[in-house]
Amino acid sequence: MTTDEVTATLTRYLALCDVPARAEGELGELFTEDAVWEGGGGAYAEKFGRTEGREAIVAMLSEYLPPSPHFGTNVHLLFPGTVDLKGATAHGSWSMQQLSRYESGRAEVMVARLDVTFRLDGDRPRISVFRTERLFAAPLLGE
Repeated sequence: MTTDEVTATLTRYLALCDVPARAEGELGELFTEDAVWEGGGGAYAEKFGRTEGREAIVAMLSEYLPPSPHFGTNVHLLFPGTVDLKGATAHGSWSMQQLSRYESGRAEVMVARLDVTFRLDGDRPRISVFRTERLFAAPLLGE
């Protein structure tokens, strides 16, 4: 497992969460069977809580993605981060910006910290723990 492979896994996850999706594939392929996805900090702990297991994570994320009428458009921008490799595991920390226009017409910019643990599973790193914490959010005005 390399730093580039770890970052590529996270980048693919974010691309699959963009609306409309810009990458082919299944979200479930990116997570270990026993993965955990959780919101951190006051706002995201309450909004997202903690979801355990690959199937439950994919079901939760699917509530926000087409055909669900949540986002009209959505893009995630990943900033350079740090990755610490230790044998068959890796832990990374990144800042991420999300620009969203909701089906309601409301739009916002949001910045979050992503703390993600990966485990070598088969031939590639998969997400075993995904934690997101909102750091900043503000409405976007105009088109």
